Amino acid sequence: MNWSIDFAPFFSWTVLALLCIPALFLAAALVFSGLRGSVLRVCAIGALLLALLNPVVLREQRDPLKSVVALVVDRSQSQTIGERTAQTDEAVAELRQRLSAFPQFEVREVDARSEGTSDVSTALFGALRSALSDVSPGRVGGAIMVTDGQVHDIPPNAGALGFDAPLHALITGRPNEFDRRLDIVTAPRFGLVSQPQTLSYRVVEEGPRASRNPVEVQVFLNGDLVQRQSAVPGELTSVEITLPRAGKNIVELSAARDPQEITPVNNRAIAIIDGIRENLRVLLVSGEPHAGERTWRNLLKSDAAVDLVHFTILRPPEKQDGTPINELSLIAFPTRELFVEKIEDFDLIIFDRYQRRGVLPTLYYDYIAQYVEKGGAMLIASGPEYAGPDSVANSPLASILPALPTGEVDLRAFRPTLSELGRKHPVTRGLPGSETSPPNWSPWFRTVDVGETKGEVVMTGPDNKPLLVLNRAGEGRVALLLSDQGWLWSRGYEGGGPHVALFRRLAHWLMKEPELEEEALDAEGTGSDLLITRHTIGGDPGPATVVTPTGQALQVTLADGGNGEWQGRLQANELGLYQVANGDLRALANIGPVNPREYREAISTTAKLQPIAAETRGDVRRLAGETGGISVPRIVPMAGRAEAAGRDWIGLRTTDETVLRGVDRTPLFAGFLGLAVLLLALSATWYREGR
Repeated sequence: MNWSIDFAPFFSWTVLALLCIPALFLAAALVFSGLRGSVLRVCAIGALLLALLNPVVLREQRDPLKSVVALVVDRSQSQTIGERTAQTDEAVAELRQRLSAFPQFEVREVDARSEGTSDVSTALFGALRSALSDVSPGRVGGAIMVTDGQVHDIPPNAGALGFDAPLHALITGRPNEFDRRLDIVTAPRFGLVSQPQTLSYRVVEEGPRASRNPVEVQVFLNGDLVQRQSAVPGELTSVEITLPRAGKNIVELSAARDPQEITPVNNRAIAIIDGIRENLRVLLVSGEPHAGERTWRNLLKSDAAVDLVHFTILRPPEKQDGTPINELSLIAFPTRELFVEKIEDFDLIIFDRYQRRGVLPTLYYDYIAQYVEKGGAMLIASGPEYAGPDSVANSPLASILPALPTGEVDLRAFRPTLSELGRKHPVTRGLPGSETSPPNWSPWFRTVDVGETKGEVVMTGPDNKPLLVLNRAGEGRVALLLSDQGWLWSRGYEGGGPHVALFRRLAHWLMKEPELEEEALDAEGTGSDLLITRHTIGGDPGPATVVTPTGQALQVTLADGGNGEWQGRLQANELGLYQVANGDLRALANIGPVNPREYREAISTTAKLQPIAAETRGDVRRLAGETGGISVPRIVPMAGRAEAAGRDWIGLRTTDETVLRGVDRTPLFAGFLGLAVLLLALSATWYREGR
């Protein structure tokens, strides 16, 4: 309880000051006059002025406040190493029990987990600030952190904490720990496909067992082992790899595990390199002139990733009509150079309404067939000539064609339609307008009839006849489009159709772009989840097998999403590289930042927190005892700025702050007491006058 005096004047301070001026002059005159009773008169004037000031006695009722103690528990990924989680749980339980014995402490416990988007780290001081954000600095009794010591947001000095109280850290783990890790020093962000790329890395060993003995390092590219190397710890080592495909490529380096190291998680490091193809080379040979002759040319020329070589055969060489040679063509058709010497340089050959008219020797068709079977690609965009006697189907190309003509041409109008297989195939899946029946596309007016087909019929014409057939021949790919009416879509006839999407996908499927594979498995990290997507043109692919960064194998059920897409989702509780398998397909996905700081330094340490703890008069000590268990220090309440740690104890400050519960106000000149004082003063002056 606190006592104090306050004033509650009846008039403003200005009015009181004006009254005091003549009162002071009067009092001074009385004192210097020497008249009998002047002192009593001065006292009476003072009592009157004091009554106008209305002095009040305040009696405050206050309750003491509790000191707030923050218990910050490190629940980051590095705390899962070895027995650290068990040590943390045991220490926290013991601290709760001991702190509960002191009613003067209010304990705020907060779990600090790994955070960050660009580089996951342990941010204990951020959690500490959040826990004490609504507490005045004078009420903070201190903070206790249970951690492995690998903290990444330590402030530069104790002043940045925002309070003056001891900071203590109890360190999990064991002294003299040994760990080996692998760090990628430099890696390209992009690289050309089929061109060597260089990465540099370093094997680092920490702890008393660190040595310079060579360590075996395995190099994986998209999950496949491609190299083995020997690296000396501490030295920079380089490795050369060749990207096999466009798009995302994951390079994983893995150092051999030492039986004595605390964790193998950081023995692996990954680099993600986006493969970029050099411009794809396409040879387009146009035969019979027709209304859509430039459709393929315009489409391919608009693609910056395509280098196009285009020849148009206007007439056969045996035709003689006296036209000068220099007016027949701008350049001679270099058949031998294109189809013999440099055929392997092309990624795709397109025959647009081409027929055998003596331009290419029969042997050259055999070269083209061999080119496809060795990994090349060919597209036949056919017209009526495909059904005629000069059709390329009557050449050595017949061995690789997915369908041979019957000799008939169907001239009925029809709307191209996706087959059941076509709704799942990446070339035609989800084409704009295909969601309605019939599709919202303009009609075509001509198709070539064929016999038995090989491969995949993804689009159909009238009476469900094949319209677009895809097939593999050896290591290469072949596509057969059995109509020359696609130009109607490009001209916008009756609304047109998705000619750009269809023809571009078709060309890129032929050139083996990874995102257009019929059977594909993809995995990617979406926040804290692993999203698995399986594309297939078949039935249920079954569950996917996921191998976590720590080696645990899990089964994930894939749900049918329609149109050949199956998806599954896994809650990812670990950071790092996940391996996903389904049948013969494999995929890799990284959860969280690549090579996070959380695992780069895994050895527990007291050194990082020691300086700031010493500034606050706190202490940093290990929990691990000599007998194998843990030793939690005693809690001692303390006042002032005394040292807050001893051999087996840590101190927490108690606060002097209180909270006001109520105030009693007693006016000194109120009621009979005030009246009696004033009457006594005036009566005393009369008494002196009477004598």
